Amino acid sequence: MSPSHFRELEVWNLAMSLAKVSYQVTASFPKDERFGLSSQIQRAAVSIPSNIAEGNARSSTRDYARFVSIACGSTAELQTQLLLAIELNLGNAESIQNALDIWECASKMLRRLHQALSIKSESGSPVPDPRSRS
Repeated sequence: MSPSHFRELEVWNLAMSLAKVSYQVTASFPKDERFGLSSQIQRAAVSIPSNIAEGNARSSTRDYARFVSIACGSTAELQTQLLLAIELNLGNAESIQNALDIWECASKMLRRLHQALSIKSESGSPVPDPRSRS
């Protein structure tokens, strides 16, 4: 396992920014959405950096790749929910679009990380250095 910490990963930091922005987006939703779409958006957004962190802490590249795959799934879930919020005219459209812009970058980085981990896992190589670009 790499000696580097998940907090050094650019993709984890971007995912943390996405989670924060997602909370800001849902703060402007109507109160009756607190346990509906707001909650779903918040959970999906938090799941992304959480799974990156958990995968990074695992002892095998295969486990790391699995948790990054779960984070990729959460990005798709989050995109769907943000798009639904736009369709339902919930919140501020500009804020939601900002979240979607961050989402796009994070999603691309996660897919590249997953691809690199999958290649490393198949070759039996150690986990790639997280300080390198994901």
